[in-house]
Amino acid sequence: MDLNAVRTFVAVAGAGQFQKAAVDLSLTQQAVSKRVAALERELGVRLLTRTPRGAELTIDGQAFLGHARSLLQAEERARASVRPGSRALRVDVVGRRVSLAGVLRDFHRAHPEIALDVVTLLGAEEAVAAVRDGTIDATFRAVTMPGLVIPEGVEITPVHDEPLHLFTGPAHPFAGAAAITLAELAGHRIWMPGNVPGTEWTAYYEALAADFGLTIETTGPNFGVEALIDTIAASSTLTTFLGPQTPIVWPAGYDMRLVPLRDPAPVYPHSILWRADNPHPALTTLREYLTNSVHHDPPDGETWTPSWARRPTNGASGPR
Repeated sequence: MDLNAVRTFVAVAGAGQFQKAAVDLSLTQQAVSKRVAALERELGVRLLTRTPRGAELTIDGQAFLGHARSLLQAEERARASVRPGSRALRVDVVGRRVSLAGVLRDFHRAHPEIALDVVTLLGAEEAVAAVRDGTIDATFRAVTMPGLVIPEGVEITPVHDEPLHLFTGPAHPFAGAAAITLAELAGHRIWMPGNVPGTEWTAYYEALAADFGLTIETTGPNFGVEALIDTIAASSTLTTFLGPQTPIVWPAGYDMRLVPLRDPAPVYPHSILWRADNPHPALTTLREYLTNSVHHDPPDGETWTPSWARRPTNGASGPR
């Protein structure tokens, strides 16, 4: 059904005259008459009758008028649902317990007027494809892991190089250390059951283990972060890696420790990726917030990231 014809019919019914409706719609009277006639042919009924006073609704016109107005209201709701700024900004994070999820919560507190839809996609390849296809507005990822191609039109800006700490329970030999080196971790059990093959975080830790001779155990099952904390809290041999900004709270009695790593300090390279032609105004607000508000002091001394973790300049597309 031609919604322009429906809109014209509603205008004539409201004005009571073809001529006045034509003025209101910025059309000629002939164009108004043609639209109404075409709608009547489509419906197979007369909707309006011309009278000396103008135009009056027929019985069928009276029956159709309420539905016609509902059609126009539905059209407006449909347009509004995709009007830039009217829908929630959909942002992907690796997990709801990672540091950038905490940053996104801080952004929401600073801009409560912006509706957010937070999703968690599995890996960088799926997330970048979702950005490319427009099913999400942005994603936080470490790029560019081996084999990952950044499509044309997808932009990358580094957000935060997050230093990693060793996470231990009170009985571990390193629990009381002020800091340790990566070389000192050789031979110790680093347990990361959440490392999924093919994801960028697994590629990161594989590169870290290869460069420094570390052994990272990925045996499961993975029961989530609470189970991980429980196990490490009670162990004198198991450790894992966490960032100091990771929004995780453990029971006070667990006495967990975050021990800085040095010489070099491994940092996890977070970037935001988005489509350059995305018109959502909240996306610009989010990027400006990240640029102006996310300031974490880098660790002292030398740092390490994988050789594939390229750091493009601000607003520039990543390597392809």
